[in-house]
Amino acid sequence: MAYEAQISRHNPTAFLFIVDQSGSMSDKMSSGRSKAEFVADALNRTLMNLVTRCTKSEGVRNYFEVGVLGYGGNGVVNGFSGILGSTILNPVSALEQNPARIEERKRKIDDGAGGIIETTVKFPVWFTPIASGGTPMKDALATAAEVLVAWCDSHPDCYPPTVLHVTDGESTDGDPEEIASHLRQIRTNDGEVLVLNIHVSALGHDVIRFPSSEHGLPDSYAKLLFRMSSLLPAHLLGFAQEKGHSVSPESHGFMFNAEAAEIVDFFDIGTRASQLR
Repeated sequence: MAYEAQISRHNPTAFLFIVDQSGSMSDKMSSGRSKAEFVADALNRTLMNLVTRCTKSEGVRNYFEVGVLGYGGNGVVNGFSGILGSTILNPVSALEQNPARIEERKRKIDDGAGGIIETTVKFPVWFTPIASGGTPMKDALATAAEVLVAWCDSHPDCYPPTVLHVTDGESTDGDPEEIASHLRQIRTNDGEVLVLNIHVSALGHDVIRFPSSEHGLPDSYAKLLFRMSSLLPAHLLGFAQEKGHSVSPESHGFMFNAEAAEIVDFFDIGTRASQLR
């Protein structure tokens, strides 16, 4: 296990988000918002953070190539639209230049004198929440594998891609375990593709974070997602520990019955690749 390649404009890495858009994603979380709405907000904030991390004095450096696949009633679709919708993986500078729209959001901030004031901020949106139909997870993972085989072939010495998969239900198009195993075997010279899975819950309790074995997982579905997930490499274990998670060298990149805070953590930890140069 390497995952040590430095990331530069000439040696980028890739992040591919795979998002369940089935009908059950319309279920409400404890916050009162639907799973689809909250995941979309968390994902858009993550995309904005990736742009920010690549922004230097001369502009946005293309350290990352980023894509989103959605799957649900419309099959497997590109989660981006417009210019970004013509290809799955896009350089991060293209994201900066082509959000689908800019929304105005209210945010409460410290006024510096012990009080709180409400202000309006610009919020770029690349990914829109959708919730309909079944859960063609197997097809989504197969599409991801096709995209990442080609990417690794053309970037043999780069830090390997990371897949961040968000789901709230079982696959409706067959057992996804075999294709997930194939996906994890795709590699660059620096290591295999990292596959991280998060199960989104509307229950708000009994969250399982980065387990190190199947023992104690509540059902066969949780055990399946655990087996589909990669071991966390050392630097991601470090980021998870910094966020207060209890992890071990056997921890997998997997959360089960996750609520709002865990979704944000999942995206943040999963997109912390090795050193930028």
